[in-house]
Amino acid sequence: MGEEAETENSTTSVVAEHYNAIPEKGITERTQSRIFYLRNFNNWMKSMLIGEFLGRLKDEGCPRATVLDLCCGKGGDLLKWRIGNVAHLVATDIASVSMEQCESRYKEMKSRSDRRPIFTAEFIIADATKDRLLDSYSKKDIEFDLCSCQFSFHYSFESEGQARSMIRNAVERIRPGGYFIGTLPDAERIMYCIRNGKAGIYLNDVVRLEYGAIDALNDPEHKPPIFGAKFHFSLDTQVNCPEYLVHFPVLEKLLKECGMELVYKKRFADAISYYLEKQDGRALMGRMQALEPFPPTSDVSLMGKEEEYKDAEAEREQILAERADGRHLTVVSLERYFAVHQICGQGTLSKSEWEVTAMYLVFAFRRKRSKK
Repeated sequence: MGEEAETENSTTSVVAEHYNAIPEKGITERTQSRIFYLRNFNNWMKSMLIGEFLGRLKDEGCPRATVLDLCCGKGGDLLKWRIGNVAHLVATDIASVSMEQCESRYKEMKSRSDRRPIFTAEFIIADATKDRLLDSYSKKDIEFDLCSCQFSFHYSFESEGQARSMIRNAVERIRPGGYFIGTLPDAERIMYCIRNGKAGIYLNDVVRLEYGAIDALNDPEHKPPIFGAKFHFSLDTQVNCPEYLVHFPVLEKLLKECGMELVYKKRFADAISYYLEKQDGRALMGRMQALEPFPPTSDVSLMGKEEEYKDAEAEREQILAERADGRHLTVVSLERYFAVHQICGQGTLSKSEWEVTAMYLVFAFRRKRSKK
């Protein structure tokens, strides 16, 4: 893996400008978004991932974790850390406005925590793809039980140097037995969609994917570079900044060099089934409104076009027919799983939203314990 030269105008500065410019939206505006349920679904996925590994830590003798929230944004996971009863949080992000909002949310949460003391926290504005976070920690000897990086790690794969810097910051202070968890785009699925789109562009009702080197796709043997494989991802009406493919075997190799071993990697489709096996998974999915009610009540319109729900409706009708005939309901696919639970009022997502969820994966690594 050769080191590439990094340009002065790297994507990280664009990322900071992009997220600093996004206005804070009110509840009403968020609920009216075309991707309201998709965002809730992604948030549910994060909740299940974070909850699982905080639970593992408790089972392993760590009742109150010290956590690094890498690329924390506006603090969307603060409540998860509170529910998980963590002891201390280090929250860091490159976007200064986002960090101000994150710290403000924390202070508001702390002011309302009369009955139970909330975790202590520190907030660091830094570019984790270039700056060494250790230099900014209040305690240089801090050890993290958990590092979480949600939907952001892939920005670091602009170059090998940036990726290695991000990895060092993520795991450098993780104690033996501690975990590094996160979510990121599935490079294989992203390239599959792009190759099956038109002229290097994949479109559906909520997403637009465009490969950064469209002309290269004319070569059927073209393979994206290990680092700097740029793509543009626009969700709903929001145009995002350039992003980069993360080849998971490369990530695994780099983390192995840092003493981290893979616990699991699951595509969202597989992670859904895995998390729903847990006792609280389905109940939390309902509370977080992670699925759109389907079929809708008479006075409510579906978020997407009617044809976006044809497959869900067809499965639902088939299942109702099987139930009426007294036949056993078999679950042979993820789509059928949700169709079965639609009968029980669980809900669904539109076809385009399901396609977006298929573009992501969850991962977890663990710091190896020293052999005695």
